[in-house]
Amino acid sequence: STDLTSTVGYDSIIQHLNDGRKNCKEFEDFLKERAIIEEKYGKELINLSKKKPCGQTELNTLKRSLDVFKQQIDNVGQGHIQLAQTLREEAKKMEDFREKQKLHRKKIELIMEAIHKNRNLQYKKTMEVKQTCCCFLPCGLPLLHSPCLSCFWQLFLKLAQTKSALEDTDRSYQQSVTTMEKIREEWQNEHIKACEFFETQECERINYFRNALWLHVNQLSLGCVQNDEKYEEIRKSLEMCSIEKDVDFFVNLRKTGSLAPAPVVYENYYNAQRNVTPARSPAPVAISR
Repeated sequence: STDLTSTVGYDSIIQHLNDGRKNCKEFEDFLKERAIIEEKYGKELINLSKKKPCGQTELNTLKRSLDVFKQQIDNVGQGHIQLAQTLREEAKKMEDFREKQKLHRKKIELIMEAIHKNRNLQYKKTMEVKQTCCCFLPCGLPLLHSPCLSCFWQLFLKLAQTKSALEDTDRSYQQSVTTMEKIREEWQNEHIKACEFFETQECERINYFRNALWLHVNQLSLGCVQNDEKYEEIRKSLEMCSIEKDVDFFVNLRKTGSLAPAPVVYENYYNAQRNVTPARSPAPVAISR
C-alpha cells in the first residue's frame, strides 16, 4: 500500500497463512475420523469372523476353505486396525508440522508487530512536529507590517524568539524525518524478510500437504492390495476344494460296513405245518417190584 502506516498487504498474507494452517487442521481431523472408522470396521470384522458360525459342520476340503476364509477375514480386520494406527500417526505428523510452522511464524509476527508499532509512532510524531513547524510560520508575518514603531524592539525580540523556536522545531522536524526514514527502511527490509519467510513456509506447507495426501492414497491402495492378497488366499483354497473328495471323505467317515443287508426271502410257514406227521406214543415199560 502507498499508505506508510497501512498493513493491508501484510494482513492479507497473515490471513492466507492462517487459512493454510486451518486447511492442514481439517486434513488432520479427516485422518483422525478415518482412523476411527477403520478401527471400528476392523474390530467388527474380527468379531464377525470369530463369533459368527459359518459352515461349522462342513468336512474335509470345503471345511479347510471355510477356515481359510474366516482366518483371512480376521487378517483383513487386523489390517484395518493397523491402517487406523497408521492414519493416527500421519495425523500426528501433520499436527507437529502445523504447530512447528506456527511457532516459527509467531517469532516473525512479533518482530513485525513491534516494527509496525514503532513505525506508526514515529510517523505520528513526525507529523505532529511538522504541524507544529507549520503553525509557527504565520506568527512571524505580521511583524513585517506592524504600524507600531514604538513596539519595534519588543516585536523584534519576539520575532527573534519565534525564529529561534522555528529553527529548533525545524531541526526537530528534520531529525524526526531522518529517524522516520531509517525506521521506514528498517520496516521495509523486515517486511521483505517476513514475506520471503512466509513464502518459504507456504511452499513447505503445500509440499508437505501434497505429500501427505499422496501418502494417504498410497496407504489406502496398499490396504486394498493386501486385502486382495488375503482374498486370493481364499480363492486358492477354494480351488483346492474337491466335491468328489468331500463326498468320499464323508462316506469313509460315516460308513457302517462294506456289505449290504441280505435280501429278505419269503418263507411259507403255513404249508410247512400241514406237511408235518404226528409222532406215535411210546409203549409202556414194565416195572418189576
